[in-house]
Amino acid sequence: MSDDRTRAHVFVSGTVQGVYYRASTRDAARERSVDGWVKNLDDGRVEAVFEGPESAVEEMIDWCHTGSSAASVDDVEVEYDAPAGASGFQVRW
Repeated sequence: MSDDRTRAHVFVSGTVQGVYYRASTRDAARERSVDGWVKNLDDGRVEAVFEGPESAVEEMIDWCHTGSSAASVDDVEVEYDAPAGASGFQVRW
């Protein structure tokens, strides 16, 4: 793994469920070759983990502030972790 890999744990709040946010996140992450996953939480937020080159992870965090075209994002919380070797990007249930 390259030294410039980073891992961000992201929580997105607002109107982010039922608006194709997870599928759009998956597509955006794959376009940027970012690994990780995304899922809905019971409290109405979306949780995601992005792992990859620092610049691509930062692009994904920026993307989360808008999300899918039908989403209305109120807040994006980010916690950085040590890379864990994620591979691929999946929507979790």
